[in-house]
Amino acid sequence: MTEPAESIVIAGAGPVGAVCALAMKQGGLDPLVLEARPEDTQLNDRRTLALSYGSRLILERLGIWSRIKQATPITRIHISHKGGLGRALLSAEEERLPALGYVLSYGELAQALMDCLKDAGVRMRFGVQVKNVHANSQQSKLELDGDVPDTLSARLAVIADGGRGEGTTPAKWSRDYQQVAIVAEVKTEIPHQNLAYERFTPNGPIALLPKDDGYALVWVNAPTEAQRIAQLDDARFLAELQARFGSRQGRFLSAGPRGQFPLKLDYRGTQAGEHVVRVGNAAQTLHPVAGQGFNLGLRDAWELAQSCLDMPTEDLGSAAHLERFAAGRRRDALPGIGFTDFLVRAFSTSNPVVHHLRGLGLMALQALPPARHFVARRMLFGKNG
Repeated sequence: MTEPAESIVIAGAGPVGAVCALAMKQGGLDPLVLEARPEDTQLNDRRTLALSYGSRLILERLGIWSRIKQATPITRIHISHKGGLGRALLSAEEERLPALGYVLSYGELAQALMDCLKDAGVRMRFGVQVKNVHANSQQSKLELDGDVPDTLSARLAVIADGGRGEGTTPAKWSRDYQQVAIVAEVKTEIPHQNLAYERFTPNGPIALLPKDDGYALVWVNAPTEAQRIAQLDDARFLAELQARFGSRQGRFLSAGPRGQFPLKLDYRGTQAGEHVVRVGNAAQTLHPVAGQGFNLGLRDAWELAQSCLDMPTEDLGSAAHLERFAAGRRRDALPGIGFTDFLVRAFSTSNPVVHHLRGLGLMALQALPPARHFVARRMLFGKNG
Protein backbone atom coordinates (compact mmCIF):
# COMPACT_ATOMS: atom_id res chain seq x y z
CA MET A 1 0.00 0.00 0.00
CA THR A 2 1.32 3.50 -0.84
CA GLU A 3 0.01 6.47 1.11
CA PRO A 4 -0.36 10.02 -0.28
CA ALA A 5 2.76 12.18 -0.24
CA GLU A 6 3.57 14.10 2.95
CA SER A 7 5.53 17.34 3.09
CA ILE A 8 7.74 16.27 6.02
CA VAL A 9 8.10 12.89 7.75
CA ILE A 10 10.27 12.59 10.86
CA ALA A 11 11.47 9.10 11.74
CA GLY A 12 11.90 8.95 15.52
CA ALA A 13 10.09 10.64 18.42
CA GLY A 14 13.05 10.76 20.79
CA PRO A 15 14.21 14.17 22.04
CA VAL A 16 15.91 15.17 18.78
CA GLY A 17 12.99 14.17 16.55
CA ALA A 18 10.48 15.69 18.98
CA VAL A 19 12.30 19.04 19.12
CA CYS A 20 12.43 19.12 15.33
CA ALA A 21 8.71 18.33 15.04
CA LEU A 22 7.68 20.91 17.65
CA ALA A 23 9.76 23.67 16.11
CA MET A 24 8.24 22.92 12.71
CA LYS A 25 4.68 22.72 14.05
CA GLN A 26 4.98 25.98 15.97
CA GLY A 27 6.26 27.61 12.79
CA GLY A 28 3.20 26.55 10.80
CA LEU A 29 4.36 23.29 9.20
CA ASP A 30 2.59 19.96 9.65
CA PRO A 31 5.13 17.14 10.03
CA LEU A 32 4.20 13.50 10.52
CA VAL A 33 6.24 11.73 13.21
CA LEU A 34 6.86 7.96 13.10
CA GLU A 35 7.83 6.14 16.30
CA ALA A 36 8.78 2.49 16.66
CA ARG A 37 7.60 2.02 20.26
CA PRO A 38 3.93 1.53 21.19
CA GLU A 39 1.95 4.61 22.15
CA ASP A 40 1.33 3.48 25.74
CA THR A 41 5.02 2.98 26.59
CA GLN A 42 5.93 4.43 29.98
CA LEU A 43 8.86 6.86 29.62
CA ASN A 44 10.61 6.16 32.94
CA ASP A 45 14.10 5.86 31.47
CA ARG A 46 16.64 6.87 34.15
CA ARG A 47 19.56 7.39 31.76
CA THR A 48 21.28 10.69 32.42
CA LEU A 49 21.41 13.61 29.99
CA ALA A 50 23.70 16.62 30.30
CA LEU A 51 22.09 19.62 28.62
CA SER A 52 24.15 22.68 27.80
CA TYR A 53 22.78 26.13 28.55
CA GLY A 54 22.33 26.59 24.81
CA SER A 55 20.06 23.53 24.73
CA ARG A 56 18.02 24.98 27.57
CA LEU A 57 17.41 28.07 25.40
CA ILE A 58 16.06 25.86 22.60
CA LEU A 59 13.72 24.09 25.01
CA GLU A 60 12.58 27.42 26.44
CA ARG A 61 11.71 28.77 23.00
CA LEU A 62 9.53 25.70 22.42
CA GLY A 63 7.77 25.95 25.79
CA ILE A 64 9.28 22.70 27.07
CA TRP A 65 11.67 23.87 29.75
CA SER A 66 8.91 24.95 32.15
CA ARG A 67 7.65 21.35 32.16
CA ILE A 68 10.97 19.96 33.42
CA LYS A 69 10.73 19.53 37.20
CA GLN A 70 13.96 17.70 38.08
CA ALA A 71 16.95 19.36 36.40
CA THR A 72 20.11 19.93 38.45
CA PRO A 73 22.16 23.00 37.38
CA ILE A 74 25.90 22.75 36.71
CA THR A 75 27.46 26.04 37.77
CA ARG A 76 31.13 24.98 37.71
CA ILE A 77 33.18 22.34 35.87
CA HIS A 78 36.49 21.19 37.37
CA ILE A 79 38.90 19.70 34.80
CA SER A 80 42.01 17.79 35.91
CA HIS A 81 44.21 14.81 35.08
CA LYS A 82 45.38 12.09 37.42
CA GLY A 83 49.00 12.09 38.57
CA GLY A 84 50.03 15.51 37.34
CA LEU A 85 49.88 19.24 37.86
CA GLY A 86 47.43 21.45 36.08
CA ARG A 87 43.70 21.94 36.41
CA ALA A 88 41.09 24.34 35.06
CA LEU A 89 37.79 25.61 36.36
CA LEU A 90 34.96 26.81 34.12
CA SER A 91 32.21 28.75 35.87
CA ALA A 92 28.78 30.09 35.01
CA GLU A 93 29.53 33.24 36.98
CA GLU A 94 32.51 34.01 34.74
CA GLU A 95 30.32 33.46 31.67
CA ARG A 96 27.54 35.62 33.20
CA LEU A 97 25.03 32.82 32.91
CA PRO A 98 22.79 31.18 35.53
CA ALA A 99 24.32 27.77 34.72
CA LEU A 100 26.70 26.08 32.31
CA GLY A 101 24.28 23.21 31.89
CA TYR A 102 21.74 20.94 33.53
CA VAL A 103 21.56 17.25 34.43
CA LEU A 104 18.29 15.35 34.16
CA SER A 105 16.92 11.94 33.29
CA TYR A 106 16.20 10.99 29.69
CA GLY A 107 12.74 9.82 30.72
CA GLU A 108 11.74 13.18 32.20
CA LEU A 109 12.74 15.10 29.07
CA ALA A 110 11.18 12.51 26.74
CA GLN A 111 7.87 12.61 28.64
CA ALA A 112 7.78 16.42 28.64
CA LEU A 113 8.41 16.42 24.90
CA MET A 114 5.76 13.77 24.27
CA ASP A 115 3.20 15.83 26.22
CA CYS A 116 4.15 18.90 24.17
CA LEU A 117 3.77 16.98 20.89
CA LYS A 118 0.25 15.90 21.88
CA ASP A 119 -0.74 19.36 23.13
CA ALA A 120 0.51 20.93 19.88
CA GLY A 121 -1.49 18.48 17.77
CA VAL A 122 1.54 16.98 16.04
CA ARG A 123 0.47 13.97 13.96
CA MET A 124 2.10 10.71 15.11
CA ARG A 125 2.10 7.05 14.15
CA PHE A 126 3.31 4.59 16.78
CA GLY A 127 4.55 1.04 16.33
CA VAL A 128 6.11 1.94 12.99
CA GLN A 129 9.83 1.73 12.20
CA VAL A 130 11.51 3.03 9.07
CA LYS A 131 13.31 0.11 7.49
CA ASN A 132 14.88 1.92 4.56
CA VAL A 133 14.74 5.18 2.62
CA HIS A 134 15.03 5.73 -1.12
CA ALA A 135 15.05 9.12 -2.83
CA ASN A 136 14.98 10.70 -6.25
CA SER A 137 14.99 14.30 -7.42
CA GLN A 138 11.30 14.74 -6.53
CA GLN A 139 10.73 12.99 -3.20
CA SER A 140 11.83 10.34 -0.75
CA LYS A 141 10.15 6.99 -0.20
CA LEU A 142 10.24 5.38 3.23
CA GLU A 143 9.80 1.63 3.66
CA LEU A 144 7.91 1.07 6.90
CA ASP A 145 8.00 -2.00 9.11
CA GLY A 146 4.95 -2.26 11.36
CA ASP A 147 1.77 -4.25 11.84
CA VAL A 148 1.01 -3.63 8.17
CA PRO A 149 4.26 -3.02 6.23
CA ASP A 150 3.85 -0.24 3.69
CA THR A 151 5.60 2.73 2.11
CA LEU A 152 5.28 6.46 2.57
CA SER A 153 6.49 9.28 0.30
CA ALA A 154 7.56 12.74 1.44
CA ARG A 155 9.20 15.88 0.17
CA LEU A 156 11.57 15.67 3.14
CA ALA A 157 12.39 12.60 5.24
CA VAL A 158 14.14 13.45 8.51
CA ILE A 159 16.05 10.52 9.99
CA ALA A 160 16.11 11.07 13.76
CA ASP A 161 16.07 7.45 14.92
CA GLY A 162 19.82 6.86 15.26
CA GLY A 163 20.15 5.92 11.59
CA ARG A 164 18.32 2.60 11.75
CA GLY A 165 16.15 3.62 8.80
CA GLU A 166 19.01 4.17 6.39
CA GLY A 167 20.32 0.66 6.07
CA THR A 168 24.11 0.45 6.20
CA THR A 169 25.19 3.93 5.12
CA PRO A 170 28.99 4.03 5.61
CA ALA A 171 30.47 6.57 8.00
CA LYS A 172 32.63 9.36 6.61
CA TRP A 173 34.72 9.38 9.77
CA SER A 174 34.80 6.47 12.20
CA ARG A 175 36.92 5.47 15.18
CA ASP A 176 36.48 2.63 17.64
CA TYR A 177 37.98 3.94 20.88
CA GLN A 178 38.18 0.44 22.39
CA GLN A 179 36.62 1.91 25.51
CA VAL A 180 33.44 1.20 27.47
CA ALA A 181 31.62 3.67 29.71
CA ILE A 182 30.29 2.48 33.05
CA VAL A 183 27.32 4.59 34.17
CA ALA A 184 25.79 4.71 37.63
CA GLU A 185 24.46 7.12 40.22
CA VAL A 186 26.71 7.62 43.24
CA LYS A 187 26.67 9.68 46.42
CA THR A 188 29.61 11.44 48.01
CA GLU A 189 30.47 12.61 51.50
CA ILE A 190 30.62 16.28 50.44
CA PRO A 191 27.49 17.75 48.80
CA HIS A 192 28.05 18.52 45.13
CA GLN A 193 27.10 22.24 45.29
CA ASN A 194 26.43 22.08 41.53
CA LEU A 195 30.08 21.30 40.76
CA ALA A 196 30.83 18.84 37.93
CA TYR A 197 34.12 17.05 37.36
CA GLU A 198 35.97 15.86 34.27
CA ARG A 199 38.93 13.83 35.58
CA PHE A 200 41.26 12.35 32.97
CA THR A 201 43.14 9.13 33.74
CA PRO A 202 45.34 6.92 31.51
CA ASN A 203 42.45 4.40 31.29
CA GLY A 204 39.93 7.05 30.25
CA PRO A 205 38.02 9.99 31.73
CA ILE A 206 35.84 9.95 34.83
CA ALA A 207 32.93 12.40 34.79
CA LEU A 208 30.83 13.27 37.81
CA LEU A 209 27.69 15.26 36.99
CA PRO A 210 25.59 16.70 39.84
CA LYS A 211 22.17 15.08 39.79
CA ASP A 212 19.54 15.54 42.51
CA ASP A 213 21.38 14.95 45.81
CA GLY A 214 24.22 12.89 44.31
CA TYR A 215 26.22 12.46 41.14
CA ALA A 216 25.71 10.75 37.80
CA LEU A 217 28.94 8.87 37.10
CA VAL A 218 30.43 8.16 33.66
CA TRP A 219 33.59 6.07 34.13
CA VAL A 220 35.51 5.07 31.00
CA ASN A 221 37.80 2.04 30.79
CA ALA A 222 39.09 -0.55 28.35
CA PRO A 223 36.39 -3.18 27.63
CA THR A 224 37.75 -6.01 29.78
CA GLU A 225 38.53 -3.64 32.66
CA ALA A 226 35.07 -2.07 32.44
CA GLN A 227 33.44 -5.50 32.59
CA ARG A 228 35.49 -6.41 35.67
CA ILE A 229 34.73 -3.15 37.48
CA ALA A 230 31.01 -3.20 36.69
CA GLN A 231 30.69 -6.64 38.27
CA LEU A 232 32.32 -5.67 41.58
CA ASP A 233 30.20 -5.47 44.69
CA ASP A 234 29.38 -1.96 45.88
CA ALA A 235 32.17 -1.71 48.46
CA ARG A 236 34.92 -2.75 46.02
CA PHE A 237 33.42 -0.66 43.22
CA LEU A 238 33.47 2.44 45.40
CA ALA A 239 37.01 1.71 46.61
CA GLU A 240 38.34 1.48 43.05
CA LEU A 241 36.47 4.63 42.05
CA GLN A 242 37.94 6.43 45.07
CA ALA A 243 41.46 5.34 44.09
CA ARG A 244 41.03 6.56 40.50
CA PHE A 245 39.16 9.79 41.20
CA GLY A 246 40.68 10.99 44.47
CA SER A 247 39.14 12.66 47.49
CA ARG A 248 37.98 16.07 46.24
CA GLN A 249 34.40 15.10 47.15
CA GLY A 250 35.37 13.20 50.25
CA ARG A 251 34.44 9.52 50.40
CA PHE A 252 32.14 7.81 47.92
CA LEU A 253 29.27 6.51 50.04
CA SER A 254 26.98 4.52 47.76
CA ALA A 255 26.47 3.39 44.17
CA GLY A 256 23.34 2.44 42.27
CA PRO A 257 22.97 -0.18 39.52
CA ARG A 258 25.65 -0.08 36.84
CA GLY A 259 25.19 0.04 33.07
CA GLN A 260 27.76 -0.20 30.27
CA PHE A 261 27.97 1.00 26.67
CA PRO A 262 30.81 0.93 24.10
CA LEU A 263 32.27 4.21 22.84
CA LYS A 264 32.97 5.18 19.26
CA LEU A 265 33.07 8.08 16.87
CA ASP A 266 30.76 7.69 13.89
CA TYR A 267 30.25 10.72 11.63
CA ARG A 268 27.93 10.48 8.63
CA GLY A 269 26.88 14.12 8.37
CA THR A 270 23.40 15.53 8.04
CA GLN A 271 23.14 15.39 4.26
CA ALA A 272 21.91 12.00 3.04
CA GLY A 273 20.85 12.98 -0.49
CA GLU A 274 18.00 14.93 -2.02
CA HIS A 275 14.88 14.89 0.16
CA VAL A 276 16.57 12.93 2.99
CA VAL A 277 18.44 14.44 5.93
CA ARG A 278 19.91 13.05 9.16
CA VAL A 279 19.92 14.66 12.61
CA GLY A 280 21.21 13.63 16.03
CA ASN A 281 22.84 10.22 16.36
CA ALA A 282 21.87 9.41 12.79
CA ALA A 283 24.32 12.14 11.72
CA GLN A 284 27.02 11.72 14.37
CA THR A 285 27.80 9.62 17.43
CA LEU A 286 30.47 11.06 19.74
CA HIS A 287 32.46 9.99 22.77
CA PRO A 288 30.71 11.38 25.89
CA VAL A 289 33.76 13.38 27.02
CA ALA A 290 32.79 17.07 27.24
CA GLY A 291 29.12 16.15 26.79
CA GLN A 292 28.78 17.38 23.20
CA GLY A 293 26.83 14.71 21.32
CA PHE A 294 23.28 15.17 22.57
CA ASN A 295 23.49 18.96 22.49
CA LEU A 296 24.83 18.85 18.94
CA GLY A 297 21.80 16.75 17.98
CA LEU A 298 19.36 19.29 19.46
CA ARG A 299 21.05 22.04 17.46
CA ASP A 300 20.69 19.87 14.32
CA ALA A 301 16.96 19.61 14.97
CA TRP A 302 16.44 23.30 15.73
CA GLU A 303 18.39 24.55 12.72
CA LEU A 304 16.73 22.10 10.35
CA ALA A 305 13.32 23.31 11.49
CA GLN A 306 14.33 26.96 10.99
CA SER A 307 15.61 26.20 7.50
CA CYS A 308 12.29 24.56 6.59
CA LEU A 309 10.25 27.50 7.87
CA ASP A 310 12.01 29.79 5.40
CA MET A 311 11.55 27.41 2.47
CA PRO A 312 8.68 27.31 -0.07
CA THR A 313 6.88 23.97 0.22
CA GLU A 314 7.86 22.91 -3.29
CA ASP A 315 11.57 23.41 -2.44
CA LEU A 316 11.60 21.39 0.79
CA GLY A 317 14.34 18.79 0.71
CA SER A 318 15.81 20.01 -2.56
CA ALA A 319 19.53 19.67 -3.15
CA ALA A 320 20.03 23.42 -2.65
CA HIS A 321 18.03 23.43 0.61
CA LEU A 322 19.86 20.50 2.20
CA GLU A 323 23.30 21.61 1.03
CA ARG A 324 22.87 24.98 2.73
CA PHE A 325 21.67 23.27 5.89
CA ALA A 326 24.49 20.70 5.81
CA ALA A 327 27.15 23.38 5.30
CA GLY A 328 25.98 25.18 8.43
CA ARG A 329 25.91 21.99 10.44
CA ARG A 330 29.43 21.04 9.33
CA ARG A 331 30.70 24.36 10.69
CA ASP A 332 29.17 23.41 14.03
CA ALA A 333 29.79 19.66 14.15
CA LEU A 334 33.30 19.21 12.78
CA PRO A 335 35.13 21.47 15.29
CA GLY A 336 33.22 19.83 18.15
CA ILE A 337 33.96 16.33 16.88
CA GLY A 338 37.63 17.19 16.39
CA PHE A 339 37.86 18.70 19.89
CA THR A 340 36.22 15.64 21.46
CA ASP A 341 38.41 13.22 19.53
CA PHE A 342 41.53 15.18 20.50
CA LEU A 343 40.61 15.08 24.19
CA VAL A 344 40.07 11.32 24.14
CA ARG A 345 43.36 10.54 22.41
CA ALA A 346 45.50 13.15 24.17
CA PHE A 347 44.25 12.44 27.68
CA SER A 348 43.88 8.64 27.53
CA THR A 349 47.58 7.86 27.47
CA SER A 350 50.38 7.37 29.98
CA ASN A 351 53.08 8.73 27.63
CA PRO A 352 55.23 10.96 29.93
CA VAL A 353 55.78 13.67 27.29
CA VAL A 354 52.08 13.92 26.54
CA HIS A 355 51.38 13.82 30.28
CA HIS A 356 53.46 16.96 30.89
CA LEU A 357 52.00 18.71 27.87
CA ARG A 358 48.50 17.98 29.21
CA GLY A 359 49.42 19.63 32.48
CA LEU A 360 50.80 22.68 30.72
CA GLY A 361 47.66 22.91 28.62
CA LEU A 362 45.40 22.82 31.68
CA MET A 363 47.53 25.43 33.47
CA ALA A 364 47.38 27.68 30.40
CA LEU A 365 43.61 27.27 30.22
CA GLN A 366 43.28 28.28 33.86
CA ALA A 367 45.67 31.23 33.50
CA LEU A 368 44.09 32.70 30.35
CA PRO A 369 40.48 33.91 30.78
CA PRO A 370 39.96 34.43 27.00
CA ALA A 371 40.89 30.77 26.41
CA ARG A 372 38.45 29.62 29.12
CA HIS A 373 35.76 31.84 27.63
CA PHE A 374 36.32 30.41 24.14
CA VAL A 375 36.19 26.78 25.35
CA ALA A 376 33.12 27.40 27.51
CA ARG A 377 31.20 29.18 24.76
CA ARG A 378 31.94 26.49 22.18
CA MET A 379 30.77 23.81 24.63
CA LEU A 380 27.58 25.70 25.47
CA PHE A 381 26.52 27.12 22.10
CA GLY A 382 28.53 25.38 19.36
CA LYS A 383 29.42 27.50 16.33
CA ASN A 384 27.37 30.39 17.71
CA GLY A 385 29.46 30.56 20.87
